[in-house]
Amino acid sequence: MACDLWLVPLVDVLCQSPDNPFAEEIAAYDKALTEAGLPTVPIFPYMPGLSGGVAPVAGFDYDALHFLRRAYLLQVRGLAVTPVDELGGDYEQLLEMFEESALRSHLVWHYDHAGAYVPVDFPVPLANDELLGGGGPLGSAQGLLRELEYVAPSIGIDPANPPAPPAPPAGPTALEEPAPGPVDPSPFARERHVWLGLHAATTRSLGQGSMIVFS
Repeated sequence: MACDLWLVPLVDVLCQSPDNPFAEEIAAYDKALTEAGLPTVPIFPYMPGLSGGVAPVAGFDYDALHFLRRAYLLQVRGLAVTPVDELGGDYEQLLEMFEESALRSHLVWHYDHAGAYVPVDFPVPLANDELLGGGGPLGSAQGLLRELEYVAPSIGIDPANPPAPPAPPAGPTALEEPAPGPVDPSPFARERHVWLGLHAATTRSLGQGSMIVFS
């Protein structure tokens, strides 16, 4: 199944428009951030070259996202990161055994087809009843980037000089539609494909002032 990442520019022409389709979500994120003593979602003035348009930045297979999450949990718990051909019971066991680590991870604790990462730095994902009843925990783009850089060497990526990311999807990918796959001889090809997509999203989120949205 396919999983898309979209960038939502946090510019005033979109966010302060009465037609902003993300108004309810941003209000919920502002509430969670404020309750945690953090700044609200930043809104930037429009600049030439930026628009209020929402665009896909990456796409990958739903299961491949869990492959990368599995690698992160193994790495953070000091266990060997080994390639696998398919997800098995060991991933579920990792989630159960290391639940605290999972719940503290911006990469791991996030809904797969909903929710967002915002360019506000906080150590662990934010959650309240409203968020968990909707899009799920709110992640930090900065926090996600730190975790991506941490897990990168274990799947054969130099975080200081990563390969070029895959081309983004041309448009929305249906849930049941085959996701774009990796062209990579590495035994960690699927993990690397997702890593590159997430890394492209986080670096652009921080560089452009955008929110990352799962769909």
